[in-house]
Amino acid sequence: MRAPRRSALLGLLVMGMGPVLMAATQAGASGQPVIYTSVVDAVIHPVSAEYMIQTMDSADEAGAALVVFTLRTPGGLVDSTRDIVTRMLAAKTPIAVFIGPSGSRAASAGFILTIAADIAAMAPGTHIGAAHPVSGGGEAMDETTSEKAAQDVAAYTRTLAGGRHRNVTLSEEAVTESRAFTEREAADATPPLVDIIANDVPDLLRQLDGRTITRFDGSTVVLQTSGAELRTDEMTFRQRVLSAIAHPNIAYILLSLGMLGLTVELWNPGAVLPGVVGGVSLLLAFFALRLLPVNYAGVLLIALGILLLILEIKVTSYGLLFAGGTISLVFGSMILVDPRMPELQISFQVVGPIVITALVLALFLVRLGVMAQRQRPVTGSEGMIGVTGHTMTTIHANGVGQVRAQGEIWRATTTEDIAEGAPVRVTDIDGLTLTVRKV
Repeated sequence: MRAPRRSALLGLLVMGMGPVLMAATQAGASGQPVIYTSVVDAVIHPVSAEYMIQTMDSADEAGAALVVFTLRTPGGLVDSTRDIVTRMLAAKTPIAVFIGPSGSRAASAGFILTIAADIAAMAPGTHIGAAHPVSGGGEAMDETTSEKAAQDVAAYTRTLAGGRHRNVTLSEEAVTESRAFTEREAADATPPLVDIIANDVPDLLRQLDGRTITRFDGSTVVLQTSGAELRTDEMTFRQRVLSAIAHPNIAYILLSLGMLGLTVELWNPGAVLPGVVGGVSLLLAFFALRLLPVNYAGVLLIALGILLLILEIKVTSYGLLFAGGTISLVFGSMILVDPRMPELQISFQVVGPIVITALVLALFLVRLGVMAQRQRPVTGSEGMIGVTGHTMTTIHANGVGQVRAQGEIWRATTTEDIAEGAPVRVTDIDGLTLTVRKV
């Protein structure tokens, strides 16, 4: 019985060591350390959070030596930021956040992610900070609510900065006073806000080689980055699409297209295509707006503006509905995104063409409506007025004769003498008798 037991124990040992051996194999077949790199150039929302967490999961499974996030962001949602930070603190792989290239920034949520990382690095000409929280719905918060939100985020930032041995005071001021810091100000502070100033990722890895870092739990790790194998983790197609939709300009285009499509479908039932395109666009816009600090008064103003432009076609308002729709559309576009976050404002280069297109379309439809109203009737008794023909018999003044008009022979009368075969025009109709005059 001992031999089978030994075989069973050996089998269990091999099975248990399988994942470890696989991770060691994945960490580099030639013994080289593996470093995962990702570029996050987006608002911090559930999609970008999913992407960053996915990268950290892959690095942990591969037994990587380091994860480097190149971060460029105007900010984002607090809940998504907390999800990313929670995963950072629990990661087995050290996490580096690099703000670059030059000219980039990590504001608001990006500042918190930088403070939470094991290694915080910035490129020359970059800045971080301005992390004061604002309302996710775009509406102004009262003083008490604003203070509570600021203190909550400030306490969270102090905890992260203290755990990472970074400047707690400056971290708090970035939240409570919306302070921002250049790379030199962040690195020269005592204690510093960031650890390294590097030109790019390769320069960062050269400076990190052999460096001992302290993790959030107090353990220490010596980084080996020389000759490392770099693996770039990119967004999936689904993540790229959803992240693009969440851009303020794309969300505005989808919102305008969706409202216009549904309005056209309601005024022209059965057109199908405008309704389908409008419905899909509107649902995608709602998804994007849920991820942005949107002022819903702006959404309502845009909807009202498009509705007034459409009503101009149906209602005689002498241009009042058209003017009101234009004003509503412009002001709704201006206040759609929280004005306290200028980096997320919708570009006028997007608003202008959309507003002008809506106005041109409305003017075109109004012109078609006016032209249709001015056209004379072509059916019924009214359709005979103005029709030309010729006499088939001589018609004396106040007498009765026959004329051919519209391919038919009619009984006709006139107030003047008209010879046979003369061209005539119908001026009135009474039952089946036409009143005509010479052309």
